[in-house]
Amino acid sequence: MQNEMPSYSIDLHGKNRFSYAIKLHLGCKWNINFEKNTEFSNFYIILQTQKNKSNYMKTFTLGGVHPEENKFANHQIVEVFPVPKIATVFIHQNLGASPVCQVKKGDTVKIGTLLAKAESFICANIHSPVSGKVIQIDDIADSSHFKKTAVVIETEGDEWETRIDRSPEIVKEIKLNKQEIVQRIKDCGVVGLGGACFPTHVKYMLPEGKTAEYLLINAAECEPYITVDHRIMLEKAEECLVGINALMIASGAKKAKIGIENNKKDAIKHLTEVAGQYPDIEVVPLYVKYPQGAEKQLIKALINREVPDGQLPIVVGAIVNNITTCFAVYEAIQKNKPLIETYLTVTGKKVENPKNFKVRIGTPIMDILNNGGIPENTGKLIAGGPMMGAAVSNMNFFAKKGLTSLLLLDENESKRADVEPCIRCGKCNYGCPQGLEPYLLSALSFNNRFEECEVHGVLNCCECGSCAFSCPANRYLLDYIRLAKNKVMAAKRAKNG
Repeated sequence: MQNEMPSYSIDLHGKNRFSYAIKLHLGCKWNINFEKNTEFSNFYIILQTQKNKSNYMKTFTLGGVHPEENKFANHQIVEVFPVPKIATVFIHQNLGASPVCQVKKGDTVKIGTLLAKAESFICANIHSPVSGKVIQIDDIADSSHFKKTAVVIETEGDEWETRIDRSPEIVKEIKLNKQEIVQRIKDCGVVGLGGACFPTHVKYMLPEGKTAEYLLINAAECEPYITVDHRIMLEKAEECLVGINALMIASGAKKAKIGIENNKKDAIKHLTEVAGQYPDIEVVPLYVKYPQGAEKQLIKALINREVPDGQLPIVVGAIVNNITTCFAVYEAIQKNKPLIETYLTVTGKKVENPKNFKVRIGTPIMDILNNGGIPENTGKLIAGGPMMGAAVSNMNFFAKKGLTSLLLLDENESKRADVEPCIRCGKCNYGCPQGLEPYLLSALSFNNRFEECEVHGVLNCCECGSCAFSCPANRYLLDYIRLAKNKVMAAKRAKNG
């Protein structure tokens, strides 16, 4: 299938004919022929619409941008990174509450031993990624220099919990029922691996009166540079589809749709072939546009439904999960294997050999970076992608669930351009997929007018960075919007006690 949009043509009659084509933000292609009418000395239009829906690639309709893709590692198979000699495992690796530590200094653990137990509703278990002895439990600095509780394990041997199936055979038959699937996902500490790390089991504990019509799988991987989802689709397609099937059972959804951007044609082809065994699972090629993988945007693209402000996808009958999360679900359901690894891309324009790795959580990041060498002139390390990732201020941190990329930028790329006055061009508004006014929100935030930020919808911001990317004046739009969001949410928490 070609990445084409409906074709529209305009003819204006007379002399001096010329033609050109433009692409609108909706992705529509207009072929326009102008011709001057000498009798009336003006132009008139005959509009002929030629819309071929079979060539129309789905996408969201509001906003969006087109950053450079820079998918340098998309042809590099996933390599298994060596087990660390010492693993430093942060207790809190999920969105929501922190789990409660279950071990103490001096304890012996195996691979898969429960280190911290989820005792709150939105929370996730943490398991040991190595076998050995707990040598320290302390507050240790993360990538932002904030100290957080971590369990430090000195690796000894390679002893696994006996409940974990380590055989390479793909198990397709799902023997667990709906409730057992949800419980197994919770027990294994599976979280969303698209970056948010939301505990996966919570999505399948549906509110009373709500039903899931669709299970939507985010395989867009629209963030520049990152290629692990792409590789998972090529290397673990069978397992991903079994995982999706298990999630369909857990949700009660009758239909699953896998949204893949059209710059991954090999993944679309391969997954479509494998999905032929599953009549209720459909692979949907998507028009290439950022942030295609954002939850609300993916729902709009795949089923043409809009999630109301402040509501969850289940309100419109949908549940959304990332494709690599589906692989983790497969391992949990069919192999009883907890989430002890993350898949990440090590990349950058100056990185000589960009690679994709499967890494045990707790692995020192410097070990990973030194594996391929840090390029000279490196000015910044980003955990994640360039649009939504976070700059690292402490290089001595450790791999966590949901870490998808280590992006190395050189000195020139690392420097922010000089800020200039806003010219009210509207490009930030045009790029915003949430229909917000970023120039206004950032100005209100700059002046500490946070209540007005709430009125103008700041909590609807998905922090995709499209506004800052679009701004010709290099304004710190997202920085101030993020500040306002934090202030508004803090005020709400204080008010609600």
